[in-house]
Amino acid sequence: MTQANSADLINDPKGGMPRLVEIMRRLRDPQTGCPWDIEQDFSTIAPYTIEEAYEVADAIERSAWDELKGELGDLLFQSVFHAQMADERGLFNIDDVANTMSDKMVARHPHVFGDESRDKSADQQTRDWETIKAAERAGKEQKGALDGVALGLPALLRALKLQKRAARVGFDWPDVSHVLDKIVEESHELVEARDTLTQDDIEDEFGDLLFVMANLARHMNVEPEAALRRTNAKFTRRFEQVEAKLAARGKRPEESDLAEMDALWDEVKAEEKARRKVANNT
Repeated sequence: MTQANSADLINDPKGGMPRLVEIMRRLRDPQTGCPWDIEQDFSTIAPYTIEEAYEVADAIERSAWDELKGELGDLLFQSVFHAQMADERGLFNIDDVANTMSDKMVARHPHVFGDESRDKSADQQTRDWETIKAAERAGKEQKGALDGVALGLPALLRALKLQKRAARVGFDWPDVSHVLDKIVEESHELVEARDTLTQDDIEDEFGDLLFVMANLARHMNVEPEAALRRTNAKFTRRFEQVEAKLAARGKRPEESDLAEMDALWDEVKAEEKARRKVANNT
């Protein structure tokens, strides 16, 4: 592409994906690009990719649809950034990324793009999906049931995926009561570690408890990351209301004490409960 054509594309407000790809190429140009972008590699950009994915999830969680377009653009840019670095090494380019995903989606949806019947339940489609993915892993010579669960996933999400993989080969509790019993057992072991063992032992037992909590989420069909994000948002909302009530008394939290703040917390919860009751009755 000539410099003039490149400039025209970069400045075209309707240039779409080709425009974004060309902008990324120019940013990485060794002679005329941005020094910061030129210095980056896969490992330095990966944390930003993870961060942008969470910002997409955050916008969805808040129903911030005006923000979602920008957050999806930020995440898309991360894919373009990685693809440009790969292209420079002769590994693959953004078209290869898109084609790989297209091939995968077509292969994994024979009931849409092939000759299989669409007359099946969502559960059956999920089982078929897992069967296809297992065949793909076999083609990659992934022999163990846990092979291919990415190490870079957030720990809670990776725990969930490891448990799902183990469950496919029969390593799973038959019902949720066994998981609840295990939570009690692990809680006792954590208390014992706190009283008698080292900090490393405490961390180990705490991890065991979190792992079983992730398993409980799986058995109860709860997405643990989403559940924790929801609780984080609830805690933030309630604590801000406690701060507002303290401010009405001419106080800041550091000028209060636990008893007062705990009483205000209960007051906030009661007000939320009353509002929900009114909303449910209207």
